[in-house]
Amino acid sequence: MATVTFTGSGATPRVGKIMCLGQNYPAHAREMKSEVPVTPVVFLKPPTALLSTGSTVILPPFSRELHHEVELVVMIGRGGKDISRSDAAAHIAGYAVGLDMTLRDVQAAAKAKGLPWSVAKGFDTSAPVSPFVPAGDIEDPHNLMLSLQVNGSLRQRANTSAMTFRIDRIIEYLSSVFTLEEGDLIFTGTPDGVGRVVPGDRLHAEAESVGTLDVVIGSPAV
Repeated sequence: MATVTFTGSGATPRVGKIMCLGQNYPAHAREMKSEVPVTPVVFLKPPTALLSTGSTVILPPFSRELHHEVELVVMIGRGGKDISRSDAAAHIAGYAVGLDMTLRDVQAAAKAKGLPWSVAKGFDTSAPVSPFVPAGDIEDPHNLMLSLQVNGSLRQRANTSAMTFRIDRIIEYLSSVFTLEEGDLIFTGTPDGVGRVVPGDRLHAEAESVGTLDVVIGSPAV
């Protein structure tokens, strides 16, 4: 059973679906040589992908190109179907900073064949998240600085105001496809600056007013 923690309260809610937005920052879409999407690009990760701060992301033996993608993560507190944009905020329990770890070589091979990205995005330890903070503690989730450092060197930095699809629109769209449930997570997309990491690298992610996340990259046990 996958759970996450809330800062200060000690609560450990169970996680359900992990829904992720692709190419939700225009600069990242461009660096991936893609057009800025006109509707949200959505993929899923299983709850077994979750990882807590201070843990190790394991590079699977079938990949040689692991990339970092820092993101603001939303937790659903009250479920629903066909949620309106005006009501979306009432369904949010909290926010965290997360990493959408991606096997870029595996993803590229899948894209070339028109196949799903599930392996590239959903492998074990591919979804590290920080402890969550209550939604009421964040004045404006669309005005937060996101950053990612690798071994102390800045790789990604952007403001969440640059999202193509704001969180209310994301919730409206996702709830038109999936029934949202308490404990579901939404990774809202990464800004530009994604890049490769290798075993031994130390990653430090931060979302302004939300928290920090630290992980190390490791190799499979032999």
